[in-house]
Amino acid sequence: MNLSLDWSVLPAALPFLLQGMGFSIALLVVSLLGGLLLGTGLALMRLSSNVLVSSFAAAYVGIFRSIPLVLAIFWCYLLVPMLIEAVRGVHTPIGPMYSAFIAYAMFEAAYFCEVIRAGILSVPRGQTGASLALGLTRAQTMRHIILPQALRTMMPLILTKSIIIFQDTSLVYVISVSDFLGAATKIGQRDSRLIELYLFAGVVYFILCFAASKFVEARTHRKVAT
Repeated sequence: MNLSLDWSVLPAALPFLLQGMGFSIALLVVSLLGGLLLGTGLALMRLSSNVLVSSFAAAYVGIFRSIPLVLAIFWCYLLVPMLIEAVRGVHTPIGPMYSAFIAYAMFEAAYFCEVIRAGILSVPRGQTGASLALGLTRAQTMRHIILPQALRTMMPLILTKSIIIFQDTSLVYVISVSDFLGAATKIGQRDSRLIELYLFAGVVYFILCFAASKFVEARTHRKVAT
């Protein structure tokens, strides 16, 4: 088999590839921030003594943790405009890019909920009692005492999850959004150089994810040492 690789396609492809990487990073940031914020709310709801509140949060987590991310992307892409139209009475297309942002944030929130809930439960209960005895409200105790400690505990898991999210950004191809891998695919198909573009994309993913995993590993070891 004669396998001749032509890397001359890469220089001209770099601007479009960088644009795709920019979207991948933006989707990662939105997924992390949105997922953490929504996940924190869901975690507090799951810990609530109100049965309806905790049951709603448990159902949300159960649903999104039981379906593939691709299905969640399709749901948001197809159903969110229909829900907006049902509420506002006006057809409002949100586009594939914003559909991806919503889908990833909602999907990752279900996983972050369990991480945050475990982090909160890892803080000794006595600290809550001591804070209340000092005159802090439960909300102040959670915000100033419990959550900061829980965040330090779950940081390695959050960082590891961020690597997985970055890899999963490639799934937005199903709604025709050009992330980094999607951009590589389009250029490779256009120039009939899929092998070169996929090899280049694989090297980039490996370098970024390997470096990030080493950073998480070093941070975890440093935490254990202290």
